[in-house]
Amino acid sequence: MHPEWAEQMQEMSSNVSAMGDFLRAENAARRGYFPRGDAVFRAFEQPFSQVKVLIVGQDPYHTPGAAMGLSFSVPQGEKLPPSLQNIFKELHDDLRVPIPTSGDLTPWSRQGVMLLNRVLTVQPGVASSHKGKGWEEITEYAVSKLVERDQPLVAVLWGSQAQTLKPLLGDIPAIESAHPSPLSAYRGFFGSKPFSRVNALLQQMGETPVNWDLSQG
Repeated sequence: MHPEWAEQMQEMSSNVSAMGDFLRAENAARRGYFPRGDAVFRAFEQPFSQVKVLIVGQDPYHTPGAAMGLSFSVPQGEKLPPSLQNIFKELHDDLRVPIPTSGDLTPWSRQGVMLLNRVLTVQPGVASSHKGKGWEEITEYAVSKLVERDQPLVAVLWGSQAQTLKPLLGDIPAIESAHPSPLSAYRGFFGSKPFSRVNALLQQMGETPVNWDLSQG
């Protein structure tokens, strides 16, 4: 966790400690969790002051090797999950950039795009298994701290779980649509043009747009 984030999250220290106890208990029970311990707070590695876009996911991928601590992202070389394939299809249709071959979204995060899951861990093979265990309070607090800043911010809320954060956003503009999952992408995600809309809003606020083209490295 970046020092700026650590300072902002001080009031959540007891909650974070409790989640650490929970994860140690999961390991002791041989259930384990994804992502690995040093990646749980990967979304918080970039400076708090530099976040200009918030993309909210649900919980980490529950298949081995896929979760890396950034919502929707997978390490380079990993097979692209269906939701990420749909995100890349919409990216291409929206901005006409090449469809990426790597699912590592780190280049986005380095530009101030916070890729935050509502729940930061998951039991291997069991989707949503850590929902309601305490992560929601921590991630909601993080979002509330971003909203309190007097800085440009655009939120991207894909699906109903992400959209539960809408009441916390106040006047922060939010781009909402169905989730990119194959189960829902055709119900409003495809054609929603989130990437160009984010950049248009950033430019209206006097902020540098995001270079979403992952083919450039």
